[in-house]
Amino acid sequence: MALLNARALNHLNQVLQQHIDAGLLPGAVVLVGQGGQVAHQAALGRRDPAGQQAMPADAIFRIYSMTKPIVSLAALMLAEQGRLSLADPITRWLPQFAETPVGVERDGALALERALRPPTVHDLLRHTAGFTYEFLGNSAVQRQYQAAGLADTARTNAGFCDALARLPYSAQPGSCWQYSRATDVLGALLEVVAGEPLGALLQRLILGPLGMVDTGFSVPPAQQHRIAEPFAQCPETGQSVVMLDARSTPAFESGGGGLLSTAADYLRFLQLLRNQGRFEGQRLVSRKTMEWMVADHLGTIPVAGELLAPGHGFGLGMAVRTAPGLVAQPGSPGMYFWSGIGGTFFFVDPAEDVFALLLAQTPNQRIFFRNLFRHLVYAAVE
Repeated sequence: MALLNARALNHLNQVLQQHIDAGLLPGAVVLVGQGGQVAHQAALGRRDPAGQQAMPADAIFRIYSMTKPIVSLAALMLAEQGRLSLADPITRWLPQFAETPVGVERDGALALERALRPPTVHDLLRHTAGFTYEFLGNSAVQRQYQAAGLADTARTNAGFCDALARLPYSAQPGSCWQYSRATDVLGALLEVVAGEPLGALLQRLILGPLGMVDTGFSVPPAQQHRIAEPFAQCPETGQSVVMLDARSTPAFESGGGGLLSTAADYLRFLQLLRNQGRFEGQRLVSRKTMEWMVADHLGTIPVAGELLAPGHGFGLGMAVRTAPGLVAQPGSPGMYFWSGIGGTFFFVDPAEDVFALLLAQTPNQRIFFRNLFRHLVYAAVE
């Protein structure tokens, strides 16, 4: 088991505090663990830069895409129960996608081609389903996503899928890895399989059994004083910062990015992952399912875009490191991780038996701070 250098962990706090003092980071909660136990934690800066309250350890953060591993695990738990198979075409559960074509740009025009096959549940989990995200580029299909207002929280999950199915795929299903709204589709599919809303399903399978009492798709009024907020304007560009409304209950329970959570809650989820499906002596998921979840599921499938760096693959809901080198970030083969567009990040490194969590609300600086945090944590590994 790795040892963690206390001086280096204190230096982590000091470096983040320097960025807080420089007005580049409003505040953060950090947590680093080894051997399944918390070795270091800190709450730094302010909860809301518009006020004077210090950041509390129990601040509630918009975790955005760190929702994906939780929803992905719920899918695997239903698969363990025999209620769905990852080989299932999504059209078994979401027939509105039966005629969805593939959009191909030729000479500046968008042509529509027949999909060679429907995406599968496996494709949804590993982001090879042919979907995209409207904010990751300006292709003809992405412009259609933008015009359709897919982020509209007034739609139900089923309504979201109805709108998405009217738009073309960005690539042939199964042909490439492309980060996308696939986990939003997965959330809607799980509602059909389970016969209950996604939030209720997550509560029954994961949030309740783990005691994740502050995790959900909105924050109740009595707890809204704990919501962590970003700067009103980006400290580098001066542009307004707009984030998910944490105070109203959305009709759209986004499986890809809708949850809010705390360090204490997400720690419980990380401990479940680290313990390969066990939590506080109880087995919630089989060891083999957990091994399967954090294995690379891409192999030679090409990667579109720059989100998945060289030396990494993708598992079922999160990235997986496949090589010790090739990328400008430290880590071990077998480590798995993901982040949220609002400024949150986690990783679990089984080789070193180390896990780490960064919670912040700094969307425009998110890549800088998650890379910095990863370097500082690994600098503490003896």
